[in-house]
Amino acid sequence: MKTRKPAPRKAARPQKSKSPTKKTQRSLKSKAFRKERAAKRAERPARPARPPRPPRAPAPAAAPPGRPDTSRPRALQIARAGLDKKAENVLVLDVRGLTSYADYFVIMTAESDRQAGAIADHVDETLKAAGATKVGVEGYESGRWILVDYGDVVAHVLSQEARGFYDLEGLWADAPRVPVP
Repeated sequence: MKTRKPAPRKAARPQKSKSPTKKTQRSLKSKAFRKERAAKRAERPARPARPPRPPRAPAPAAAPPGRPDTSRPRALQIARAGLDKKAENVLVLDVRGLTSYADYFVIMTAESDRQAGAIADHVDETLKAAGATKVGVEGYESGRWILVDYGDVVAHVLSQEARGFYDLEGLWADAPRVPVP
C-alpha cells in the first residue's frame, strides 16, 4: 500500500495594513464634504417668502366684440350628434380665455366601448357633412376615452369609469357651461 503525502501547508497570509482602502477614503471624503456643505447652508440667510399669485381673470362669457363666435355652433352640433347616438351627460364647456388650443370642449359619456366608437364616428360623419375637417383623433383602440379634435372644438367621448376618474368637469370648473338645446 502506498502512503500518502500530506498536503502542503498554505503559506500564512500577510497581515493587512491598517491604512484605509480606496472605498473608505471616498466615504470619509464624502462625509466631510456633506458636513461642510451643511455648515455653509446654515450660514446662508433664509429666502424671502414668495408674493401671492394674482387672481385669475374670469373666462369671457361671449365672443370678443367685432369677432363672431364660429365655434359655438360647431360645439352644439357635436353635442346634438352625440345625443343622436344616445350619449349621456352631454356637457359643453366654454374654455375661451382658459386655454389657447380650443374654444369649446364637448364632454359626453358612453355606456360601452362600442357605443363610444359609434358616437365618435357619428360626430365625425355629421361634421364632415357640414364641411368641417378633424385635426386628429386619439383613443379609438381602447374606447375608454376617444378624443376628436376639430381645432377650435374638442370632443371627448368617455366611458363612465374614465369620466369619473379624470373628472374633466372638475378640472375645467372655471369654464362656463353652455346649455344644449
